[in-house]
Amino acid sequence: MAAASLESLNIRSVKELDLQNRRVLLRCDFNTPLDADGEVADDTRIVAALPTIRYVQEQGGRVICCSHLGRPKGKRDAAFSLEPVAHRLAELLEQEVLLPDDCVGDAAEHLIANQRSNQVVLLENLRFHAGEKANSEDFARKLADNCDVYVNDAFGALHREHASVSALPKMMPDRAAGLLIERELAFLGELATGAASPYIAVVGGAKISGKIEVLEKLLDTVDGLIIGGAMANTFLVANGHDMGGSLVEADRVPIARHLLKRFAAKGVPVWLPTDVLCVEEIAPEAKVETRAVGDLRPGQKAVDIGPDTVALFTGVVDGSAPSAPGLPKSVFWNGPMGIFEMDAFANGTMAMARALARSTARSIIGGGDSGAAVKKAGVSDLVTHVSTGGGASLEYLSGNVLPGLVALRGGRR
Repeated sequence: MAAASLESLNIRSVKELDLQNRRVLLRCDFNTPLDADGEVADDTRIVAALPTIRYVQEQGGRVICCSHLGRPKGKRDAAFSLEPVAHRLAELLEQEVLLPDDCVGDAAEHLIANQRSNQVVLLENLRFHAGEKANSEDFARKLADNCDVYVNDAFGALHREHASVSALPKMMPDRAAGLLIERELAFLGELATGAASPYIAVVGGAKISGKIEVLEKLLDTVDGLIIGGAMANTFLVANGHDMGGSLVEADRVPIARHLLKRFAAKGVPVWLPTDVLCVEEIAPEAKVETRAVGDLRPGQKAVDIGPDTVALFTGVVDGSAPSAPGLPKSVFWNGPMGIFEMDAFANGTMAMARALARSTARSIIGGGDSGAAVKKAGVSDLVTHVSTGGGASLEYLSGNVLPGLVALRGGRR
């Protein structure tokens, strides 16, 4: 789907709705990581929903939040209860957050019917019902019966054809996008249609499988492409390097080779690692060795980019690398440079995060692991925008139709 404003997509903003004394079902993305004690480990997505929640309340609406959490496989599982989210949301709002034992049924109906203006109802995990992932109209109808207005603010779920994202809004004449979605589309829209040049994309992560379409789209928009993480191994093999025991998608090597040829034909530089950190076994205490690409021993696995590559990649971002097309004005980053969850293998990813924080470019972070990386590096506030949806941001920039946006269309009058 091409980047555009809500108006051109025929989608209303929550700011265009009459919310006074109305029950507003707000689809949020509260799919947050939990720590070993079952508490919220990262409240980024909860914080991101606060502006829309507060706006609805200020306009006299009663907020009923709903979300999924994890993969409970269509049945109740206490490990995936939204109770920790309700607790953290209450702390952030400094309001009472009511959590019924289900997202539909008597308990939910009772709490909604008796809800006060200074209370938020958070429905229990939508995925406790198989109908959510099945995009069931029957399940969607049960949710719709408890609200007057539907607002989707779950950017990270827009690419899911699920009941609360796709089937439900089509049943609601008064439907709109929340403030978070409006903000996300504004920033990602810049990249899709008019990023200031030079525009550099940094793509990493484990596999190229889910990123082929976005790489093809970037071919027409970027002035340079940095590829790191395990997915770089497949491109390095495509260039004739032996990557030892590293993760390589052998069936994707021809595609990687084809993409490299297309970028070269268009004159768009692609920077790949020149050296990597290697281990025999992936473990926090593993002995780490720096090896040039193509010079790994048979059992060695690449777990991070090496020091020469760090210098190259950050040099491209700050414009100092001889091969850089100048000081970038726009940078998009999606995917870490290594297994950054382990501190021993996090240097490359942290260096990239810090380089973007120092950069004068408009820096858009594509959510997911990249968002977690800038937070781990302590620089979230020093980049232009951190998306709340890794998969959704890639789908959007790939030009694919997002079911959640399609379902919001037609609400304008």
